[in-house]
Amino acid sequence: MKNIMFLLFMFASISPGQTYESYYTGSTMRVDYNHTGTKGRDQITIDKVYEEGPWPGSRINLLDTLNLGDSFVKVSDLRTNALIYSRGYSTFFGEWQTTDEAANGIWKTCQETVRFPFPRRKVIVDFYRRDKFVAPGEKMAFRQIFSAVIDPNDPTAVNLEKRAKTFNVFNVINNGSLNEKVDILILGDGYAKDDMEKFRKDVKHFSETLFSYKPFKKHKNDFNVRAVEVISAESGIDRPDKNIWKNTALGTMYNAFGSARYILTEDNRNIRDIAGTASYDFIAILVNDNRYGGGGIFNLYTTSFTQTAGSGQEWEMDYVFVHEFGHCFAGLGDEYYSSQISYIDFYPKGIEPWEPNVTRTNTKETLKWRNFVSNNTAIPTPWRKIEYDSIEALRNNLDRLAEDYYDKRENLLKNSKEILEDPAWSGKVGAFEGSGYTHRGMYRPAIDCKMFSLGSADFDPVCAAAIEEMIMMYTK
Repeated sequence: MKNIMFLLFMFASISPGQTYESYYTGSTMRVDYNHTGTKGRDQITIDKVYEEGPWPGSRINLLDTLNLGDSFVKVSDLRTNALIYSRGYSTFFGEWQTTDEAANGIWKTCQETVRFPFPRRKVIVDFYRRDKFVAPGEKMAFRQIFSAVIDPNDPTAVNLEKRAKTFNVFNVINNGSLNEKVDILILGDGYAKDDMEKFRKDVKHFSETLFSYKPFKKHKNDFNVRAVEVISAESGIDRPDKNIWKNTALGTMYNAFGSARYILTEDNRNIRDIAGTASYDFIAILVNDNRYGGGGIFNLYTTSFTQTAGSGQEWEMDYVFVHEFGHCFAGLGDEYYSSQISYIDFYPKGIEPWEPNVTRTNTKETLKWRNFVSNNTAIPTPWRKIEYDSIEALRNNLDRLAEDYYDKRENLLKNSKEILEDPAWSGKVGAFEGSGYTHRGMYRPAIDCKMFSLGSADFDPVCAAAIEEMIMMYTK
């Protein structure tokens, strides 16, 4: 295990004088590995390496420039030691490490995957994790935890089998070349064979919903969207807290990390096998269930429910899908702070979060989004926080699974919305206290945003800029 090292992030391509074709073929290398550990401890072992279809990402922006994610992978040419690919991402395991189980010393193993262009000759693949558990005031640097040499020409090391498509793949939006567009792949879970018509309608609806919000709306032509008609044996997904278990293709379930509304799956290998029959940069999973819920992990996948328990609440599905996609696509952090969560140290005290829209800084000189702040905006930025918190306390005391939940919540949402639409702060960027699951000492860029409240707000300017940076990395 090597010492902590800092990585230099800047807009860059591979070595000058070299081209994509110098190092890579046109296909994709998929590296599956096992991630084992407990709080503060990591161990990685390579499981299997595969050759998949055409490389969907940029052939120019091969080096990650954005410094996002709890993990990072670097690929270097063994012969020249040239860095030829890098990417930041986050993991199921990384979130699990912040739960009580990990804090109590329990060990866990998760399946994970990194993908990069298929190399022509031997490469070194280095894995890094952010060192969250450092002294207050220190930065979360990347620490190397594992390194492996992969020979793409060794038939005993790389599986070159061409797998047949198990399920039908169809285009939703087709705007052109894989290497010049962001490629989203939508999968379904809990859709039985008789539910396929609903799945196709859901795919159309949520695709249209995503591109109805800024800044996705103006960048629609930068995206391709495909979908796979994944057929499950049963309709609906698991609800462990209600002892409801369903036989589904992707293994999604509510109650991730003990949160009733958090939907995740640990069945990484199966997801990658199914997704690998199409081309994708990002995966979105629609779940055929009606309990409010979803999830999103940066550069892994996003999930969202697609039914409503009562009429008139369809807008909630749209909110969840777009909100969770913000996590998965741009590494945006949750800006809300009053909802119950299962994490115990997701943002360790004194440590500056890596997410672009969450900060512990409350001075204009050091604020990470200071370029968005007007000279006359106070930092920290005053808002009607006490009044808002009292309304949220009443809302959080409601039983979300009760039949009359939506009726009781309606007036509370109306009152909180009135505060968030305060014309004094509408559209302005500052440092509004309350963010990242924390009432005090954490700040968000705007009074409201798609990452903050359950409503119709667009992404605030800071979040929108992060989204546009990601679009640029995949399309230029």
